[in-house]
Amino acid sequence: MGSPRLTLCAGILAVCALAPGAVYAADGGGAVLSVTPSSPAAGSEVALRATGCALRTATAASTAFVADARLSGADGTLTGDTRVRAAADPGSYDVRIACGETVIKNRITVVAQSRSGQRPPASAVRAAPASPVAPVDAGGGGTAHFASVDVRGAGPGTGQTITGLVLAGAAAGAVGFLGARRRRGTD
Repeated sequence: MGSPRLTLCAGILAVCALAPGAVYAADGGGAVLSVTPSSPAAGSEVALRATGCALRTATAASTAFVADARLSGADGTLTGDTRVRAAADPGSYDVRIACGETVIKNRITVVAQSRSGQRPPASAVRAAPASPVAPVDAGGGGTAHFASVDVRGAGPGTGQTITGLVLAGAAAGAVGFLGARRRRGTD
């Protein structure tokens, strides 16, 4: 009597273990971090891009940065930006992202700030979205958080969708099997 149930449970565990989402999450090879520009001046802004990361968010850390950079994205690509400390001494600095159990590393070379005080040409300046520097009392209540969070990649990925469908099918099959057994009176 317990053998079909044991077989069903073992089958579900095998499907979960072999699901594409589990394999992709465990594979950390090929992860790359790029920093643009790779030789920023002290006080300038840098753009970060990590590819090969299975997570949807990560944090990039470096002693050259004013603050850790929050990266977000989907499909294995995370992006974000931060500013180099104005007081950062010229030289090489490590940049590190922890992506699950994989650590992605790169280096940047901070150069001295321009003494001329002139701004770089408009083609070299990245357009940044307008945002307040200090908290703004603009209402919004509990929805204010969602205005600042990228929710485009917040849904399940392909691996999770396939795993969910397989598990739902297995559950439906188990219910049908047990219902048929009860109707026959063999339970």
